[in-house]
Amino acid sequence: MLSALVFAATLSAEEARWNAPVAPFRIADNLYYVGTADLAAYLVVDPEGMILLDGGLPQSAPLILDSIRQLGFDPKRVRFLINSQAHYDHAGGLAELKRATRARLLASAPDAELLERGGSGDFAFGDTLTYPPVKVDSLTKDGARLTLGRIRMTAHVTPGHTRGCTSWTLQVRVDERMRNALFICGASAPGYRLRDNPAYPWIMDDFRRSFAKWRSLDCEVFLGAHASYFGMTEKRARMAPGRPNPFLDKEGCAAFLDKSEARIEAQHARESPAPR
Repeated sequence: MLSALVFAATLSAEEARWNAPVAPFRIADNLYYVGTADLAAYLVVDPEGMILLDGGLPQSAPLILDSIRQLGFDPKRVRFLINSQAHYDHAGGLAELKRATRARLLASAPDAELLERGGSGDFAFGDTLTYPPVKVDSLTKDGARLTLGRIRMTAHVTPGHTRGCTSWTLQVRVDERMRNALFICGASAPGYRLRDNPAYPWIMDDFRRSFAKWRSLDCEVFLGAHASYFGMTEKRARMAPGRPNPFLDKEGCAAFLDKSEARIEAQHARESPAPR
């Protein structure tokens, strides 16, 4: 594993903005933000151990580990690593995080294949956005529950952004009530072909099913793979004792899904049919 300083020199300007360090903080109850400025990573804590969702870029791994320590937790108490999507900006740090924590990595079957190839052979990006390969210890299926102590997280396979894109739900206490947190894996198609795509012929069917599934889930605490999805910076600035938790945002979640779906449908409509 190269040092963080060597990795930093390889980042593009956009990636450097994504990966800028931010202080970790408690979202609610036993749920913490340990990601970077735009590459979200979450820590769920229980006396029996911890679950870490997502690993950012390869360069993010030391920042995530440092954030866990800043909160007063030992990274070696992470029992499970889970992933929202097998893209380099969310899975790139998993190999180092797995080495440092010795946690078990869980992923959906389609994304597990991509994780173990280090992102090579991606249906959209080919071999251009690769990262350190990481071994998946167990496959998770749609509706599967991950239990650790009192933690109950449920996997929802919502493909399109990747073939095995996995959103997660978690019951968490917010403002003295149990609420449903939804971690949306990815709702965009950056540079993808959505019509007549030989590498992923059913991509639009998957996207449409995924939007229907997201809407079927009770999104009370709105979270996602990028901090910009849910306005993390602005919401964090509004957090204060005695005030409502700004991460309770059903309306923002619904608006995000509406806008994201409209962009996908518009992108599909703009594409010409592939030549026959």
